[in-house]
Amino acid sequence: MAYETFIAKRYFRAKRKTGFISIITYVSIIGVTIGVAALDIVLSSFNGFEDEVRTRLFNADAHIQLRKFYVEGMQNYDELIDTVMTIPHVVGATPIITREGVCRSRDNNQPAVIRAVDQETIGNVTEIPGSIVSGEFELGMRIHEDRELPGIVLGRYLAENLMIFAPGDVVTLFIIPQTANIMSPFRFKQFVVTGISEVGFYEYDKVMAYVSLESGQKLFNMQDEVSWIDIKLDDYNLAGKIAPIIEKKVGGYPFVTRTWFELNKSLYSWMTIEKWGAFLVLCLIIMVAAFNIVSSLIMIVMEKTREIGILKSMGASARGIMRIFLFEGVIVGLVGTILGSAIGFTVGFLQNRFGLLRLPPDVYLIDKLPLKMQPFDFILIAVAAILLCLIASVYPAYKASKLEPVEAIRYE
Repeated sequence: MAYETFIAKRYFRAKRKTGFISIITYVSIIGVTIGVAALDIVLSSFNGFEDEVRTRLFNADAHIQLRKFYVEGMQNYDELIDTVMTIPHVVGATPIITREGVCRSRDNNQPAVIRAVDQETIGNVTEIPGSIVSGEFELGMRIHEDRELPGIVLGRYLAENLMIFAPGDVVTLFIIPQTANIMSPFRFKQFVVTGISEVGFYEYDKVMAYVSLESGQKLFNMQDEVSWIDIKLDDYNLAGKIAPIIEKKVGGYPFVTRTWFELNKSLYSWMTIEKWGAFLVLCLIIMVAAFNIVSSLIMIVMEKTREIGILKSMGASARGIMRIFLFEGVIVGLVGTILGSAIGFTVGFLQNRFGLLRLPPDVYLIDKLPLKMQPFDFILIAVAAILLCLIASVYPAYKASKLEPVEAIRYE
């Protein structure tokens, strides 16, 4: 063990002549501990919410969309799906038609996003068939009051706004043809509600209405056409890598792909900015502790002036003296970081295991605070904390290294 490390550890453990110096050192350790624990918990909560939002979006949306550059239907979509399914990491693909319209019940009218899906393949890409909270996911023809009507599945909050609380009601979908003029009539079609869906994302559940692909093609006058193809991968993180491969495989222009991040760019960008903004703000807690380190080390230098003079007279270099006090600052950072990381991990483990911090599910759609602990975040926080403590130790260590041995021991 180098003498600098040995002396730094002795200074850290030794009782001070002035107890106030020890108190400041302990306050510094507590400050670093609180800062590190707060950062670990807050970043884990951001990770948890981000993961929760992403999971709920993936319940209703795909990892990649394949569509055309301009607003035009895609023909030969079955062949395109067969081509896409040959690409590595692609595990599902399904055709989609989406249009905006109005959904009318006996009691109310509501704007809606009408999504026509292939009932056989939609489950390979999204979790919509498994999101039914009432009824069933059945979009085929049904007999209702001696009439044969196609089935429709409504989002939970759309159904509530239409005063529909159970399957069996009849609704009418109205749309305006895309090539319409002021004199063009509305297109409409009646459906029987077969199920109510809740994917867990309010923005979807309040507007989505799901019909069969055949019903959508008739309603939107899109025979043998779809709006786009939804694609699912075995790992959503590969979307940016696989998307260009899909474009190239299907022949490039006029086809284009959009990844899950591009489809919700503003939402994910906002969450990322908020996460790292919180990281920078909470680093201020550690910076406060770092200022305490400056104070305590300066007072230790004043208290140990005689010892520093003796060490230098015995041949210790200025660089060696500087390392002694740098090491002492790092020791404070290490102790605080280890304790803070332990507290952060313990809180995260207990929260995930027992759900100590509860949330109102009618507001947040989840009943407990989600914490997702990532090793990278813990390591980043630990490194940042130790670096801040090291930087705080530079000035006191520099002042100690500049003490002249004769001046230091003249009056001893």
